[in-house]
Amino acid sequence: MGLPSILRPRKRNTTTPTSEKHASTGPSTPTSRPDYQTGSDTIPQETLRRVTKTRRIFALTASIAYLISWVFLVLVLIGNTYPRAVLSDIYFFKLDLSDIIPLSVPNARLINSIAQSIGLHDFYQVGLWNFCEGYINEGITFCSKPETLYWFNPVEILMSELLAGATIALPTEIITILSILQITSQIMFGFFLTSAILTFLYIFLSPIATKSKWWSLPLSIGAFINMILVVAASIVGTVISLVFKYAAEAQKELNIKSYVGTKMFVFMWLAAGFGIVGFAVHSGMGCCCVSRRDVTTGRRTLKPDGQGVQRKEVEVR
Repeated sequence: MGLPSILRPRKRNTTTPTSEKHASTGPSTPTSRPDYQTGSDTIPQETLRRVTKTRRIFALTASIAYLISWVFLVLVLIGNTYPRAVLSDIYFFKLDLSDIIPLSVPNARLINSIAQSIGLHDFYQVGLWNFCEGYINEGITFCSKPETLYWFNPVEILMSELLAGATIALPTEIITILSILQITSQIMFGFFLTSAILTFLYIFLSPIATKSKWWSLPLSIGAFINMILVVAASIVGTVISLVFKYAAEAQKELNIKSYVGTKMFVFMWLAAGFGIVGFAVHSGMGCCCVSRRDVTTGRRTLKPDGQGVQRKEVEVR
């Protein structure tokens, strides 16, 4: 006997309409995907390396620039210290006294030979630490002992090498600039040495700038000081060499020739140029390029795909 339809148990509809199902579930997303928008320390290291790649490249560029600058500074420091093939060609200026008496003077060759016999050398060349002397046919025969804060005093050196009672007239221009030469030479020495130390340290300190833009502030200040030191030292070295060349050749009664050391000039200005590059890179990283701290603190948020960064959105109410 069948029950009335009203008493029959009805089957509950357990299926969800398609539209409601789609509305409730929404787009499928994997549950294991990390939240890139939080800016927390849980961001994968691979992702951090990817988004800070530009900053790391610039930091590496700065390190390479300082490495090259340091190599040239070392060449400036060790130039003319010992009578060796390479070092002997690195000097600031060179005085040629081989024909100190002009050939127009009667018996000039005889007088020049006498000058050599009483102790006068054919040439004197000056480096940062000392001077070297020698003869044209023999090359360098002696280099003075390297001395801290060295400055080249031509009067003292020439008088000490001549026989007792012998004298030689020097251009008044050279004597006038001796006091200035001493001060500027010692300043140049200190600047080059300090810059070489700072440049060496910056080879290893530059990568620290990848961590935070705050590190770029002290690094930029130090890089600016280093740039000033190496540029100022290069300017002083250039001026001293050119002024000495002018003063030595100004006296026409004496046939003194002076030559500027091309290799020394190239090395010190290349060192200065790469020092400027290092400062420019550190200054740029102070305001540009995403750092690790920008991401981990949430100031720069990762895009949903984790492939880049974007500025943190501020909610306006």
